[in-house]
Amino acid sequence: MKILFQSRQNLFSSPGGDTSYILGLKKHLQKYSIKIDISTELEPDLRDYDIVNVFNLIWPQEVFIQVKNAKKQGKPCVLTPIYVLWDEFEKRGTYGFRKVLASVLPYHCIQYLKILGRAVKNGEFHKGVINVLTAGYFNLMKKTLDLVDLILPNSDLEKKKIQIDFRVSKNKFYIVPSGIDFELFDYEKTDVDEDVRNLVKDGILCVARITPLKNQLRLIKAFKDLPYNLFIIGEPSPNHKNYLKLLKKEAGDNVFFLGKIPGEKLPQYYKAAKVQALPSWFETTGLVFLEAASMRCNIVVGNRGYVRDFYKDYAFYCEPDNVNSIREAVIKAYETPFNPECREHIIKNFSMERVAKKTIEAYEYLLKKKNG
Repeated sequence: MKILFQSRQNLFSSPGGDTSYILGLKKHLQKYSIKIDISTELEPDLRDYDIVNVFNLIWPQEVFIQVKNAKKQGKPCVLTPIYVLWDEFEKRGTYGFRKVLASVLPYHCIQYLKILGRAVKNGEFHKGVINVLTAGYFNLMKKTLDLVDLILPNSDLEKKKIQIDFRVSKNKFYIVPSGIDFELFDYEKTDVDEDVRNLVKDGILCVARITPLKNQLRLIKAFKDLPYNLFIIGEPSPNHKNYLKLLKKEAGDNVFFLGKIPGEKLPQYYKAAKVQALPSWFETTGLVFLEAASMRCNIVVGNRGYVRDFYKDYAFYCEPDNVNSIREAVIKAYETPFNPECREHIIKNFSMERVAKKTIEAYEYLLKKKNG
């Protein structure tokens, strides 16, 4: 098979969890002699491909054009939705002028403003912007879901949410969980450098892109007067550099900002630390929790999104809008010995090898269905 992955145009200029997932999936599918190319173009030539796999339903201004292009060229089209709704976050997790807007405008209008803002500021203006403004944010998502041949949600909770919000037939879904590369996140084979051990030993990490959605501000507030050290790892997205300034202003002496750490070195930090804490407003999977738990870190997880499908009762859940809830979860996670069953659960169910095999099953199912 030869597959084309397509996603948002700023997939690499503004990388996120979806970027890591797409690159990891490509790496592991290629082990099975499947040719994978990645494109962020809207309407590429598809004549050399058997299937087009598009990602990110929540970017309908781009993904709709990509899907429509696949159908126009007669190619089977698969959607990995990574579907999230940030309505609660917009009203309760933002700050400044954006919070004021969210208090008076409906969710879809906030999305229009964000799309227009990126079009002007980052030069992301194209016909898809016109499409979403004329057809409507949710309507364009619905059109996308109707056009694709198969939908690959990461969890049963994500599948049910899409079914409820868009009335999509259950027969159109094929669940493919997220996963991580255990060749990299191998606890036994990871040697921790002395400088890393001396810095973060038995500390608490927060590995994530720095944005209000990830909720580092409340996490830092929860650390006031705690006897633990918090290490913030990550950089702000282009539109949230002021948020980093706010975090540094709020941080006490037990909070340290380490910036971006190379991915290949992250396992050392997880292994040296004791907890990974990230009280996000919404996570589809939260790949950093898979990474941390595989390296024997307890995980503090915001209780929104689809995370319970992944972490069951092994995580320490908290309310993202409640500093005391975050604080209590952090204390409990720190004082509780790591449960090795958690790591076994992660390794058994969420390896990239398993993700690749499930993805291939989905592709073969689709081609068989298309060929009668």
